[in-house]
Amino acid sequence: MLSRLLDGRYHSAGELARQADVAASTASQHLKILSEAQLVAVRAQGRHRYFKLADGDVAHALEALLRLADDRAPDVARWERPAMRPLRTARCCYGHIAGSLGVRLHDALLEKNWLSPVAPAANEYLVTEAGAAALGDWGIKIPPGALAATARVSHRWLYGCVDWSERREHLAGPLAVKIQEAFVEQGWIRQVPNSRELQITPLGSSRFSAELNWFGVDERQLATRFKANCSVRAGTAHSVHPHPGQSADADPKRP
Repeated sequence: MLSRLLDGRYHSAGELARQADVAASTASQHLKILSEAQLVAVRAQGRHRYFKLADGDVAHALEALLRLADDRAPDVARWERPAMRPLRTARCCYGHIAGSLGVRLHDALLEKNWLSPVAPAANEYLVTEAGAAALGDWGIKIPPGALAATARVSHRWLYGCVDWSERREHLAGPLAVKIQEAFVEQGWIRQVPNSRELQITPLGSSRFSAELNWFGVDERQLATRFKANCSVRAGTAHSVHPHPGQSADADPKRP
């Protein structure tokens, strides 16, 4: 259940029970304990209750546990399994981009000097003047507090988070969430329903190769898979859950 909640979205107890293959009553009891421990947040809307991880610190703790479990597991080929390869390419980690794409995004923004470490050897970053202009072209508005030229370091806008699959840092924090949201709005990625997978669109593949020098997907396979998924989405009704940034009075049944 906690792994599903790493997608940063709200889920009902019933959905989480099906994910974990346990009875609804069992899932509800576990969620009650997690809520009392302030590890998950609960939102009631009408007769329904929705759950998400309490904050980014909980998400990062879970990712650390997953890395530890992988290190101790005898099966080291987890990420080579066909079902896991798309997640290794790009996935959502509590609202920001993880996987190969997330790691490359982290490295590219530093290489371009769009980000500046808060201190030498630090893994917390502020946005440079050049970075603010470039990210603005991507549709990302940089808050004044995140700018290296004007910031007073009192809030972590952007920082490195060790990636579960890649064992290198991807970008996390409030500004990293804005980057993922902008990529979705630009049509470069789309979140696969009922999964943490972030699907790279043909447009996104072109932009990421040009902007980030990232060639993480085969263009022909991508186009075929993207068309197939679009057909499934068009022909299949599915539940949509409120995004963490969605207003409290939003209807959870609406996209």
